Amino acid sequence: MTASAVIGGWPVDPDSAWYRSLAKPAWQPPSWAFGAVWTPLYASIAWAGARALLAAQPRDRRALATSLGVNLSLNTAWNWVFFHYRSPTAALAGTALLDISNADLIRRTTTIDPVAGAALTPYAAWCAFATALNADIARHNRR
Repeated sequence: MTASAVIGGWPVDPDSAWYRSLAKPAWQPPSWAFGAVWTPLYASIAWAGARALLAAQPRDRRALATSLGVNLSLNTAWNWVFFHYRSPTAALAGTALLDISNADLIRRTTTIDPVAGAALTPYAAWCAFATALNADIARHNRR
């Protein structure tokens, strides 16, 4: 979890000339809000993931761990695609995959532990919001 947050945060630079030059929607939160939101979201993913993994039967634990690993990989990759490779369009595809992964992760987690599954819903909701924001940015910045 920590590795995902650190590696994913590495390329993020909302003060870069490239990012500042992008046309962004008026409804985009200020840059500081992203860190304020992601910190508790990562904590909730860690808590829910650990709770469900500990509660899972051995036959379900591997599938849940794989789902969580894929999800965190997609989460991490988005920052690299958007900020490092400067591709809002490719990042939009990545965040759509993340949304699908979120649904799978919540389904698997809820089957094992409904409380842990419910704890993942703010994460999925934020990612859905991020997908809409990414789509707007990609649409207004075709190059």
